[in-house]
Amino acid sequence: MNERWNLDILYTGLDDPSYEKDVAAATAASGRLAELTSGITVPLTAETAEQLLLAAENYAVLISRLAVYLNLRISVDTEDGAAKAQFARIMRIDSQTAAASAAVQKLLGGIEDPEALAASSPVVRDYLCLIRRAREDLSHMLSNEEEALASAMDATGGSAWGDLQAYLTSTVSTDFDGKPATLTELRNLASSPDPSVRRAAYEAELACYPKIQDSVAFALNNIKNQVIMLAEKRGFASPLDQALHASRMDRKTLDALMSAIEEYLPHFRRYLRKKAEKLGYSDGLPWFELFAPLGDSHRTFTTEQARDYLLTCFRTLSPEIADVMRDAFDNAWIDFFPRSGKSGGAFDCGLPEFKQSRVMTNFDGSFAAVDTLAHELGHAFHDRQVQDHRPMNTDYPMPVAETASTFNEVHLGNYALAQASDEEKLALLESDLKESTQCIMDIYSRYLFETAVFDRCRDQFLMAADLNELMLDCQRKAYGEGLDSRFMNSGMWVCKSHYYSSGLSFYNFPYAFGNLFAVGLYALYLDQPDSFMERYKTMLRETPIHTMEENGAVMGIDLTDRGFWIKSLELLKAKIDAFCAL
Repeated sequence: MNERWNLDILYTGLDDPSYEKDVAAATAASGRLAELTSGITVPLTAETAEQLLLAAENYAVLISRLAVYLNLRISVDTEDGAAKAQFARIMRIDSQTAAASAAVQKLLGGIEDPEALAASSPVVRDYLCLIRRAREDLSHMLSNEEEALASAMDATGGSAWGDLQAYLTSTVSTDFDGKPATLTELRNLASSPDPSVRRAAYEAELACYPKIQDSVAFALNNIKNQVIMLAEKRGFASPLDQALHASRMDRKTLDALMSAIEEYLPHFRRYLRKKAEKLGYSDGLPWFELFAPLGDSHRTFTTEQARDYLLTCFRTLSPEIADVMRDAFDNAWIDFFPRSGKSGGAFDCGLPEFKQSRVMTNFDGSFAAVDTLAHELGHAFHDRQVQDHRPMNTDYPMPVAETASTFNEVHLGNYALAQASDEEKLALLESDLKESTQCIMDIYSRYLFETAVFDRCRDQFLMAADLNELMLDCQRKAYGEGLDSRFMNSGMWVCKSHYYSSGLSFYNFPYAFGNLFAVGLYALYLDQPDSFMERYKTMLRETPIHTMEENGAVMGIDLTDRGFWIKSLELLKAKIDAFCAL
């Protein structure tokens, strides 16, 4: 089986003639869009609206194909200078298109009666939701020239600072066991069965951060101040309001979610203290033991064994989910193993144009690594549901992006538990609760941290020492007595890439949303197994054109009702009770 993904469906390399052909086509499409928007008259007719949408669609397909290819290359080799230079080239084309793109948005947003135009244009009909969103976004847009300037400056501003963080965290290393080890390699050792390795890796991880934290602090301050400035210019009350608008989520839903989480934090702290007790600690769990395996957790998987296990697990739930997984393993969609220069963590990237996806992971053979594959392949299943939409209708917002992935994890956990002995159940419950603790407690601490950074950085430059203390304060509020206060991790703000996007703030609460929404959905599946999957696929398919609350309504759920989130948390509490009993 392949160890690395194959990107040939995009381009065979930077010397592929198709690559330069598409760069030229994207440049021409950008010019065509500028020409159209400068000469178009309002109000739009059905014919001109269709012409505009098709030109925007053509540009979007080309620029996405190029940018995705380069991003995928860079994610597994952050020292790929040629790809980085080409990415900068593509971003220049995109920044030069920003004024025309803004003009398209304004022209579409200015359509008074889109339904009337849709009656005589199938293209307009397909893009009705996009047009309606453009109308909603109209009040938050800058002038065309300002949009172009903001886009151009981001390439060497916020985005460049984000690239710096990615480069530093993927290349920093320190001595470990007599040889250099990268930050990603050290963090992967957090789940080692050997307690001395876990502690040593934690200490080595902490030793990495002072080498890069000052530079990363500059990145964080500048990114967040850019976001604040542009959010204000666009008329948002705060970056959080802007994130909620982009997420198509009502503030009532976020408040219901967060208040429910706050109420249930003591139960997760109880889990951590019970784990600490099992491992021989009396003052809460040290940070370096958060991912320590318990029970009979020594089983390891090759990539072939991981494939077979997942296919067996998911075939009874949904043959379609299993088919996506088979495609991913058999057709080189996955880049599996950690290596120097490769980014940490894992992600999925949909390629709707080709009805495929690509998945990056840092596979280490553990059950947790299999769980990560199930998670990312849940994203790929979500990709499959939206791939028949028109190209500009395939993007879904942050919160629901974590739903299909977490649903897969819930099913995998239940499948494994059903076959397990008591000792294996302890290991599996613990693995499940580790993930839930990350999605609830750690995400809550990250939400508090990002909120605090936005509140403070407009009036104060937050030095590395300030950010270290702020991170610790947020961890104390989230984890409480569950953690041993002598062994925490002040450097978590350095290594988490989600803080370093100039265009995507608060990529934390979507994980909590996705986790608890998926738990609630799985409860529905158990209650209504015969009718669930078709409704579930419909909900996923409609995510690019629905609000979060509309997604819930498809499944008969009111997401603004705190009671829904409490029910999901009660199911996690039951697992904590079972873990403590075992």
